Amino acid sequence: KILCHNHFIGTLPIVSHFFHYKTPLQNPFGVIKLVSKSFNFSKTMALEHIKIFLIVSLVSSFCFSTTLSRLLDHELIMQKKHDEWMAEHGRTYADMNEKNNRYVVFKRNVERIERLNNVPAGRTFKLAVNQFADLTNDEFRSMYTGYKGDSVLSSQSQTKSTSFRYQNVSSGALPIAVDWRKKGAVTPIKNQGSCGCCWAFSAVAAIEGATQIKKGKLISLSEQQLVDCDTNDFGCSGGLMDTAFEHIMATGGLTTESNYPYKGEDANCKIKSTKPSAASITGYEDVPVNDENALMKAVAHQPVSVGIEGGGFDFQFYSSGVFTGECTTYLDHAVTAVGYSQSSAGSKYWIIKNSWGTKWGEGGYMRIKKDIKDKEGLCGLAMKASYPTI
Repeated sequence: KILCHNHFIGTLPIVSHFFHYKTPLQNPFGVIKLVSKSFNFSKTMALEHIKIFLIVSLVSSFCFSTTLSRLLDHELIMQKKHDEWMAEHGRTYADMNEKNNRYVVFKRNVERIERLNNVPAGRTFKLAVNQFADLTNDEFRSMYTGYKGDSVLSSQSQTKSTSFRYQNVSSGALPIAVDWRKKGAVTPIKNQGSCGCCWAFSAVAAIEGATQIKKGKLISLSEQQLVDCDTNDFGCSGGLMDTAFEHIMATGGLTTESNYPYKGEDANCKIKSTKPSAASITGYEDVPVNDENALMKAVAHQPVSVGIEGGGFDFQFYSSGVFTGECTTYLDHAVTAVGYSQSSAGSKYWIIKNSWGTKWGEGGYMRIKKDIKDKEGLCGLAMKASYPTI
């Protein structure tokens, strides 16, 4: 290893001299004369330097061979990982060309995940290879997010929420930790697939929670109903929770998941307006913008729909811990805040329910850092939050 690392030290001038003058190695005596003449060496000394040069060449060849062997081993390991990943996630490709292209993306993602997980101590979360591992970040963002900001949908909004019923709640009176999962107000993790309807899952989760808190019964409600029937939003092409709430108010409510199961694609509306709903709402309210304390007041009372920037690499491959990864405040995804708490290390965090299945994050959930110095909250989670009223 020492030789491989230092094989040019002390001999580089001689080696470079040979390469510069392109001395033919087939004539060692010519080389001896050249070295003797150029450096004023004796033939014995020149011969010694020739020996050194040959040793250096052998060591270089050994190092190259070792490096090549390691590269080949790494490539074989990566190919095996890709095959195992395909089997685990049921991934298939149209042909070998597509498989090879996807393998390149997979390998790049895996290497980056391993590199980021090996950074010095202080990082409070881990990444892992998941179902998104053969997608570039741009592909992932376009397929698995779908939040549409006010600039797109505000003109279609019929009602503007101005009140905030928890405004006068004392922060000192709030519980230190809240977890609506433990209170029975959160349905199991769902999976939106590659349909960009995160907005529907976020809105439905908030209504499921509010219904359970109000009526004592947890009902899994239909996201597909919103995808198909809410004409103010864009189905699998994106939407906004507030306009979803308005649609539900206008049409009388939501049916159950079992009655209108999720398909993960746009389709014609199958709900008859005369059919009774499983859950309805009377309105909705927006949480004051850029105020994590106000968001805490709301989450202490019910699950809350939240806009977030969820399309970054760290978010894509989040696996565990309190998330502090790289992200912006460009909101492109929707989740549901279902609690908050503090880790054993003293890190305050929000508990958010996602809609990417149980193989993402901590069984489908993320703990994300709470009360950061930026008023927007980490990944902009304090910018656009709202909740239904019953």
